[in-house]
Amino acid sequence: MDDAKQSTDAQRRPTADRPLAGLTILVVEDSRYASEALRLLCLRSGARIRRADCLTSARRHLQVYRPSVAIVDLGLPDGSGLDLIRNMATATPRIGIILGMSGDDTAGPAARDAGADGFLVKPLGSLAAFQHAILSRLPADRRPNCPRPVREDHVIPDPLALQDDLHLVVDILADQPGQRRLNYVAQFLHGIARSAEDTDLGDLASVLARPDSDPAQVAALLRQRLPQQKAI
Repeated sequence: MDDAKQSTDAQRRPTADRPLAGLTILVVEDSRYASEALRLLCLRSGARIRRADCLTSARRHLQVYRPSVAIVDLGLPDGSGLDLIRNMATATPRIGIILGMSGDDTAGPAARDAGADGFLVKPLGSLAAFQHAILSRLPADRRPNCPRPVREDHVIPDPLALQDDLHLVVDILADQPGQRRLNYVAQFLHGIARSAEDTDLGDLASVLARPDSDPAQVAALLRQRLPQQKAI
């Protein structure tokens, strides 16, 4: 075995500092802000990450490769993540670990009924909780075989990713979407509000979800927020 091959193999082995090394994680998430949090969690854990922002994109990924872990948001622009979870859970060969994810902490049973092995609640930020959710479901021979310190680190996504999400909402509302699309946007806005722990955004999501809401007014209020977002 040459030195380059040995070096690559070593990088793929899990260690105390990189316990998820060697894993490829497919994240199916429409929010750039939530995806950025997961990217940082994967980076600090040693895992490779691939992202799909809708069901169609996720299915294209799955035609090309089989990830070690799939993390699927339940609310997606072209349907429910539960449908994708059902498909992956019954596929042969099955993906090793399937986790549902939502800002709605009551959605866990639905994800598990669809076939998910576990459920993550947004906001995601704790490195220790993220690693435990995956390591606790891995076979023993895929886990680090050395003592692993409990990391209390929390990741903080770039606020520019939140701006991208807000721009997307404003653009959709400007197109005068129908009720089904409005329902999706309200859910999406609620999700990023949970991820960013932003109560004002959460209030706007609740307003948008009402049958008598004025999407143009909500869009105007979101535009007022955009210049206030500061890049780190």
